[in-house]
Amino acid sequence: MIIKIEKAKLAPIINLLYDLPLRGKQSRHRTKFIKLLHERHEEYREDIKQLLKEHCHLDENGEPKIKEDNTYDVKDIDAYLKDKKELDEEEIVIEGGDAQEMLKTVKEILFNCDREFSGQEAMIYDYICEKFEEGEKE
Repeated sequence: MIIKIEKAKLAPIINLLYDLPLRGKQSRHRTKFIKLLHERHEEYREDIKQLLKEHCHLDENGEPKIKEDNTYDVKDIDAYLKDKKELDEEEIVIEGGDAQEMLKTVKEILFNCDREFSGQEAMIYDYICEKFEEGEKE
């Protein structure tokens, strides 16, 4: 099984999984999966920081300047948004191997979940379920 997840979706997926009431093996495998996603999310956050440094005017410490309205002082907003969109849509890949059992358990959790979702949470739930369905085919 191979799961591919867009980097921008990592935090909402972590939050969705974190709030599910689970016990035993399901809880342990969910926790391992969340840790894995969290590591990738931290890398994504670092990539965003680097992107801001490339696209913003920098202060005396080499950090992106923040304007009075609490937004970054971006040199070319269109170029930044293009690069940010590209970064957001990059996918992380989680392959079976040692993670095979964990992935099967998380899939089972998701597909047998009887919790009701609405709004943004429903969209994320649908997204991650689709990714597990696609992962079965690969």
